[in-house]
Amino acid sequence: MRSFLGLILILALGLPVSGQVTQQIPEKTRILFLLDGSGSMLASWGNTNRITMAKEILSDLVDSLRADRNLELALRVYGHRFARDVQNCTDSKLEIPFSSGNHDRIISRLATIQPKGTTPIAYSLEQSANDFPQSDGFRNIIIIITDGIESCDGDPCRISKELQRKGIFLRPFIIGIGMDETYSDAFECVGSYYDAHDVEQFRVALSRAIETSLKTSTVSVDIQDENGRSNQTNINVSFINAVTNNSDFDFIHYRDDRGRPDSVELDPVVPYHIRVNTVPPVIKGYQQFTPGAHTVVAIQAPRGTLNLRQDGAGVYGPGLKAIIRIPGRENWFHAQDINSRQEYLSGNYDIEFLTLPRTMVRNVEITTGLEKTVEIASPGIVNMDHAAGGFGSVYVLQNDGSLTWVCDINHSGQRMAIALQPGQYRIVFRARMAPGSKYTSVKNITVKEGQSSLIKLF
Repeated sequence: MRSFLGLILILALGLPVSGQVTQQIPEKTRILFLLDGSGSMLASWGNTNRITMAKEILSDLVDSLRADRNLELALRVYGHRFARDVQNCTDSKLEIPFSSGNHDRIISRLATIQPKGTTPIAYSLEQSANDFPQSDGFRNIIIIITDGIESCDGDPCRISKELQRKGIFLRPFIIGIGMDETYSDAFECVGSYYDAHDVEQFRVALSRAIETSLKTSTVSVDIQDENGRSNQTNINVSFINAVTNNSDFDFIHYRDDRGRPDSVELDPVVPYHIRVNTVPPVIKGYQQFTPGAHTVVAIQAPRGTLNLRQDGAGVYGPGLKAIIRIPGRENWFHAQDINSRQEYLSGNYDIEFLTLPRTMVRNVEITTGLEKTVEIASPGIVNMDHAAGGFGSVYVLQNDGSLTWVCDINHSGQRMAIALQPGQYRIVFRARMAPGSKYTSVKNITVKEGQSSLIKLF
């Protein structure tokens, strides 16, 4: 995505710096290893015990990462300073902080770790927020290595999600060493869980976590019409972090002169919802991309154009709008200015013009690649005159004689003008100074398109 975003930044050079948002994966990465040092890590595993094998494999990994100058490492351990019977739920310590070239220090400290106590995973995650230096230009990663679930009544899921939402770190990796399969559910909400039943699976899981942390993914979004033809473009596409619900990347979709969508660079650590920001939006949920690979995601989002027209709409005042709804979908609507064009997903819509009274046009079909014009009658203007002022209401006089309220009249004593759609109306009015309700005036009127009329209220 860097080349594509470079073009965006060039085009935006004339904008104030404060208006620019960097949409680029940082080149540098910080990885915090969060190691379980609780007493259960002394359990047998293969030809030795869990802690010995975990320290050995982790040390080999740390040693292999020396050459990466864009990577910083740190080590936090929990459950290794107090005996289990003490049940110390704050037994967690940053043993080796982040710095460049600290590989030997991490390896040396790993060699001396001896399991003792309990498993305060939630507390350790919470404390890890302070482990990452507050500086830009880094991706922050946590890799948790554990053989058990939370034992201090903490909530690792809540802590993990909160810190991800705050941008402290990306979605954690959890590698479960020799754990019961039922425990995996307890970690799925914390991050990406890998189940390592044996030593070889542990090596593979740790390698995958590192590969995902250090590589990027490229993605092309192929926006199609309802027939699967790749002909839709120039739409804002958002990659929504599936954990935080924040939009991590936004770009205006582009096709080259051969109709191919360009690619964007994404972080494979993060699962995404892809939202094509049509009206209404189209969302393809929970996409996890393979590190170092290219993925093409096809999404159907066919569009047509709705043109709303009304001559004389200005008599209602500035900004007259219509409400666009999808029949049967009560949780979505869109407001469109009258005398404007707007693209919508192809389909059927109900349109409610916010005139007086409101004008409904139902089951309007928007067809892919075409423009649909919906035009309603121009309003008429009713001038109401009564020198003394008074109170009343305007109603639509229906064909069956029933009345539908349109608006109230709070006449101050000068001429009052109301824009109304063409039709039959009844005006009910009583002068302010009238000594009783029997002095109520009732008038039936006809409003004609584009015409003005004067009504003496009393």
